[in-house]
Amino acid sequence: MNTQVTSIQALHQNLLSLLVYREVLGDRVGQAFLELLQSLIRADSAIALQAYGSWFSALAERGQGWQDYLLDRLLTAENSFSQQKSDDLPSALIDAVKRDLQILQSLYKCRSEQVCEWVSQQTSAENLTAWSDELLQEKTATPLKAKLRTMQDWADAVDELSVYYREFGTGIFAKYQAFRWQRGQLAAIAHPDLQQASDLIGYETQREMLLKNTEFLLSGKSALHILLYGSRGSGKSSLVKSLLRQYGDRQLRLIEVGKSELKDLPAIVEPLRNLPQKFIIFVDDLSFEEDDDAYKALKVVLEGNLTARPQNVVVYATSNRRHLVREFFDDRPRPKDADEVHHWDTVQEKLSFSDRFGLTLTFEPADQATYLKMIHHLAQQAGITLESEDLDYRALQWATRHNGRSGRTARQFIDFLTADLALFEPFHS
Repeated sequence: MNTQVTSIQALHQNLLSLLVYREVLGDRVGQAFLELLQSLIRADSAIALQAYGSWFSALAERGQGWQDYLLDRLLTAENSFSQQKSDDLPSALIDAVKRDLQILQSLYKCRSEQVCEWVSQQTSAENLTAWSDELLQEKTATPLKAKLRTMQDWADAVDELSVYYREFGTGIFAKYQAFRWQRGQLAAIAHPDLQQASDLIGYETQREMLLKNTEFLLSGKSALHILLYGSRGSGKSSLVKSLLRQYGDRQLRLIEVGKSELKDLPAIVEPLRNLPQKFIIFVDDLSFEEDDDAYKALKVVLEGNLTARPQNVVVYATSNRRHLVREFFDDRPRPKDADEVHHWDTVQEKLSFSDRFGLTLTFEPADQATYLKMIHHLAQQAGITLESEDLDYRALQWATRHNGRSGRTARQFIDFLTADLALFEPFHS
């Protein structure tokens, strides 16, 4: 037991002495593990069992093994080394990084079964379950992550880590693909709605233009801001969301910004400038009311100011309105009006705001042939085997009684029909 406590104490001291990678154990999992080690050193059985439970449940909530967790924390760490842009780093920093990596590797070798055994022996807890490392190990690891699993000395990975951080970034942008700006801060979306671009039937030209412009962005070329304008339910938002499925592994990131948050756009965009990822600012259902100053913030992002526009950021916005700023007949100047000499300038500024997007993609309402083409495509995906005439009849009836012919209507019909066929219609056959 004394030898075991000595080993635990040495590990704990080393972890406390981390100089650069201290943030690796800064979250709930890491803090629970440090508390567990400390309670084992003090021989406090009650605290040890509580800390082990916290550590175990935190890993279970992540659905991730202990060793995979450590590698992810290492590869996304934000510190003075991972955020360096220069090759000429101080030797003291490199030495500290190498030492930290060796300490973290010793922690990596401390498997979940070993931790469980420590707790069981000191607390005499019976049948304590060890968390599994292999069962939840990521199957599609990056090459560097796979290499670290078998590397003899992590200190030899300094150069490779430096290159990795520059290519893939750090922090939440290295870990997540989708984000939402809300209440003045960026929130990661762990499970984004990943649409399939090929599901958008009838708008192939618009899809190809959007994909081509996104390729420009990913290749470092000058990409255009895009307004997707057209009838409701035509798939504009779904098409933008589908870009993550197609390009997420090429460092594309999507940040959704609501209309009420547009005033924060300059503050959102500027920190993205020097990051390795490429960003789409996604604004859904865009329009502005009279005297709404939020459009001025969007105008700055679209056109820039004295600060150069970031080449890794574009705005993709959807709208049901061609003219984004609402205009009323009372806005138009009449001879009796004496309140503004150049009133037409104001009107023209409102009407031309949508022109500030470099590219406008128009989504016309679906005709009957296009709508039925959508229906058959989605029905095939859902495994629906109704006769074509029966499917067409039901789909047209649904469109008449509900929201008209559109991609959204087609999806809603297929979802309803799938459930209806599964639960009710077998009993009528």
